[in-house]
Amino acid sequence: MIAGSRAARSLMVTLALFAAPAACTGARAEGLDASKLPEPVRADYEVFARKCSKCHSLARPLGAGITDDEQWAMYVARMRRQPGSGIFADDEVAILRFLRFHAAELRKKKSGTQDAGGSP
Repeated sequence: MIAGSRAARSLMVTLALFAAPAACTGARAEGLDASKLPEPVRADYEVFARKCSKCHSLARPLGAGITDDEQWAMYVARMRRQPGSGIFADDEVAILRFLRFHAAELRKKKSGTQDAGGSP
């Protein structure tokens, strides 16, 4: 019985070692090209990408279609409270700045008033 329990533990450790890196890869590929963003929001986007991709793909918030700033504030506050999110108050401010920019861009696209420069 002891040998079986050691084997089970060994298997669990091995699986965890292989699963952990897999869980932390690929999320950024679904994000935006930061070089195409206006300079003032690039640093905020980087915080958003780094913090938010820890728990889910960036496609989740970017594709949420949220255009209301207050809804973003509630969303980010909820994510910040998640155990292990690593989102601190300063991060929340930067993340919200980027998401508000993103929401404004979505509103422009929906209303057909996007500028000729084609900001993302």
